[in-house]
Amino acid sequence: MRRVATRDRSTAGAPAALGVLLLAVLFLLAVPGTARAAVAGCVADAATGCINGTIRTADQQPAVGVVLDVEGPGGTTQATTDAEGRWTAAVTEAGAYTVTLDEATLPAGETLRDPAQNPRTVTVALGSSAGALFPLGAPAEAGGSDEDPDAAPDPESTAPADDAGEVGAPVGSSETGSFSWGRLAQQASSGLVFGVLLALASVGLSLIYGTTGLSNFAHGEQVTLGAIVAYLAVQSFGLPLLVAGVVAVLVGAASGWLQDAGIWHPLRKRRVGTTQQMIVTIGLSMALQYTYQFFFGGGALRIVTTTPTMVTLGPVRISATSLWSLLIAAVVLAGVAYFLLGTRVGRATRAVSDNPALAAASGITVDRIVRLVWVLGAALAALGGVLMGLYLNATSWNMGGALLLLMFAAVTLGGLGQAFGALAGSIVIGLVVEMSNLVIPSDMRYAGALLILILVLLLRPQGILGRAERIG
Repeated sequence: MRRVATRDRSTAGAPAALGVLLLAVLFLLAVPGTARAAVAGCVADAATGCINGTIRTADQQPAVGVVLDVEGPGGTTQATTDAEGRWTAAVTEAGAYTVTLDEATLPAGETLRDPAQNPRTVTVALGSSAGALFPLGAPAEAGGSDEDPDAAPDPESTAPADDAGEVGAPVGSSETGSFSWGRLAQQASSGLVFGVLLALASVGLSLIYGTTGLSNFAHGEQVTLGAIVAYLAVQSFGLPLLVAGVVAVLVGAASGWLQDAGIWHPLRKRRVGTTQQMIVTIGLSMALQYTYQFFFGGGALRIVTTTPTMVTLGPVRISATSLWSLLIAAVVLAGVAYFLLGTRVGRATRAVSDNPALAAASGITVDRIVRLVWVLGAALAALGGVLMGLYLNATSWNMGGALLLLMFAAVTLGGLGQAFGALAGSIVIGLVVEMSNLVIPSDMRYAGALLILILVLLLRPQGILGRAERIG
């Protein structure tokens, strides 16, 4: 009797996985602008102008937590540099604005290269951006230029050179500099923090794919939801940050339950294919993104407005908030690992991921496990959004969308459907994204991460922790 070759469910899902990769490549075309908008925090339009810049230390590290006061026809506002040293301020009236840097908030040992240029005056028009840069380091030599040769105008700036006050190198060149072991340690620590925070969202995405075969393009909006709920809880309701984080996780878990109960379970019951469901997730993603933008605008939303406390650990400077975020993320990921390996429900979850038909035949209620996975995945994404919003010093309506490609890259790199693979892939992606600044401009760092993804998959198509499958 002739044997008919069969394929397991992970192989049968290859067309959907291929669709994910193709759509991810298309999405990459939009990522640089999207990611930049999420960080810039100011969108110039007919009623708004933007003043922005990037502040870096003498050894070209981001100067985090530097406070700048902006005063002009539209009133007075304050801006603080984020984890990448970038700052932005929105103005509602055109005219000349005075930007004053608070030198007391500079990192230890740093001084302005030209103190006479503080404050600076820039002219802003509505619908455009102006740059104001403050170079740090030793004073320029006599007879030489007082401009910062390593400083680049903000990528979003369209102001002329005299308004910006600086004429810099091409965009992104300020992100690379001479190599030093201290800088290597700084970038590696940033990459580790970023990778672990990314893993919180990626693990949920991987669990959903493993149990349902669905590539959820709306998962990034679960990340954004967590950050926005935390922002509302702290800024609108005055809740402590810890309580706000718990509320955000609960709201995220509830949204996961509602999504599965209202959308995905009925679609599965009607035997709608995973490819069609994936198209639904893309539409849901767009709907949620523009809903967030409608209610909260296109500007930056800061969960906390206080200047972060910096901690020095040898050659590494890191904010206390980032250290706490790293600790929380590590504890939560360890809890997820124990859940999957050491509990009965966790083992049932892994059984459904391996073979849902066999799991159902052994008495496991597959629909209940899938519902639990949706709740858990959404809760992890919400927590990741809160911690990522603190790490980036702000969130926005499209933060999750900007991170979605990196989440897909982490899940694919670690092995599709493998929760621990998503953790490994996220750490690799985080380290590559941050450490690539040592050799390539910052604007190309996501491309470097995807190049590593391609190289690893060429050598190990199933991913780092994926299992090789044989047909027949």
